[in-house]
Amino acid sequence: MECRVLSIQSHVVRGYVGNKSATFPLQVLGFEVDSINSVQFSNHTGYPHWKGQVLTADELHVLYEGIKLNNVNHYDYVLTGYTRDKSFLEMVVDIVQELKRANPNLVYVCDPVLGDQGSMYVPENLLPVYKNQVLPVAEILTPNQFEAELLTGKTISTEKDAVEVMDLLHSMGPDTVVITSSDLPSQMGEQFLVALGSQRTVKPDGTMATQRIRMEIPKVDAVFVGTGDLFAAMLLAWTHHHPKDLKTACEKTVSVMHHVIKRTIKFAHEMAGPGRKPSSAQLELRMVQSKADIEDPDIVIEATVL
Repeated sequence: MECRVLSIQSHVVRGYVGNKSATFPLQVLGFEVDSINSVQFSNHTGYPHWKGQVLTADELHVLYEGIKLNNVNHYDYVLTGYTRDKSFLEMVVDIVQELKRANPNLVYVCDPVLGDQGSMYVPENLLPVYKNQVLPVAEILTPNQFEAELLTGKTISTEKDAVEVMDLLHSMGPDTVVITSSDLPSQMGEQFLVALGSQRTVKPDGTMATQRIRMEIPKVDAVFVGTGDLFAAMLLAWTHHHPKDLKTACEKTVSVMHHVIKRTIKFAHEMAGPGRKPSSAQLELRMVQSKADIEDPDIVIEATVL
């Protein structure tokens, strides 16, 4: 398999977030990954201190021009996550459009990082760019509930609302939408959160088929950074291997997450000692140690087809 991904995300020297969260797991699964680092920080911003540089839209363009001049701007996938700057996001869209002209089969996987729990943590001027420019060129979208609501202007209170929101998002561009977490009540109790997915495929007779799934995911009592980036990367990988089977792709994606998080929390508590809260450094994802789980995840969380 010669499959090449252009991943435009943040980079940290220490730890796992952005490109550091996405590159290794994709490589383990056989993908070639070309990384453009939207920021270069010493560590993620959840630590008491962090230092670093931010890539501008012009600098992004210069890097892309270099790839193009050598005629190696041929990609099967583009993957993007957290972006703070409007002009940078618009430049990403320009690059995606150009890459699609070179390869009409290119798949753009977008994690539209806007905020969570009812508040935005990027500038508000990014929202119209996502709505009007990013979504029309994206094939796979991984918002959380709050982001899905922002992008559609519709509130999710029930599973029916979620299905309607995913259908609205389909109409805006992406064929595959996974709402990675929601506040919907879980059928398995308070210790679980609900994720929902929807995938549109064209049947051999030319008509559209939609598969919708629901997953109950065990909650973990800790704050992890980089898990959303890992989720989007794994969904890219597993939808590549199971292009018309969202159920299997999501089961493998979420099971990888489960194994990595479980290993991380066990290690963090061992390092912190009894009764002590683990630090940001102790809670960095145990990515390298989870190589076998990334390659061949034991399915521990199953999806229900709606």
